[in-house]
Amino acid sequence: MYTANLPEAFAERMPLQAMTAHILDNPIWESLVSRHQSLAQREGDIARYPPAVAPFLAVASAGIKADAALDALVPPGDSVYLLGPTPSLTPGWSLKGPTLLAQMVCAERAAEVEGPPIIELSEAHRADVLVLTARVYPHYFRPRTVEMGRYFGIYQEGRLAAMIGERMGMDDWQEISAVCTDPAYNGRGYARRLLAWLSNDVLDHGRTPFLHVSHENHRAKRVYEQGGYAYRPDIAFWSLRRAERAG
Repeated sequence: MYTANLPEAFAERMPLQAMTAHILDNPIWESLVSRHQSLAQREGDIARYPPAVAPFLAVASAGIKADAALDALVPPGDSVYLLGPTPSLTPGWSLKGPTLLAQMVCAERAAEVEGPPIIELSEAHRADVLVLTARVYPHYFRPRTVEMGRYFGIYQEGRLAAMIGERMGMDDWQEISAVCTDPAYNGRGYARRLLAWLSNDVLDHGRTPFLHVSHENHRAKRVYEQGGYAYRPDIAFWSLRRAERAG
């Protein structure tokens, strides 16, 4: 596991190309060929999650020419998202980006944050999860996203007030995602409580939590920084769309 001096090593953000290759430089691919292999739809050096699970696709390395694989994995009119490397493309594909996301890693346990009980979310809570994510996290959460890992939440007054979960993962690494709070419950520290609790649990199980956040999301970045997360290099985020079939 890569844990040596993480806060110091990641405190200074650098261009990704300037760093030695690391498993987190291509997290979607590394997840799909390891812990999420059973979910992967794969054609050679290209793989994706089923659309009902997550809208993410990845290539084994940059510049891969795999027109047939892309055609098999991405239907006409469909869009997918990539982190890191992108394939070589032919006409009929639209690649937008990159947007640079902050990739952050937590190497040490955080101080616990007091608050209401945290429960593990199950199938019985799926409807509540989909309502909350549709309201505050609409682009990346799908009906089967909960199959990617464990999800936890805080209920207040019979309502799912906040949640957090596990998304991409490798043997030694676990992405934290879907850190959502119902706007009616903002300002109560629920996101900080959930983040500290799940990050500590992941660390206690011998894995290192990481996450991605937009540089424009200043509030979330502050929460993550206060929760002990430190910066790795920025990672490129891309949107890839296949044109509608003519005729």
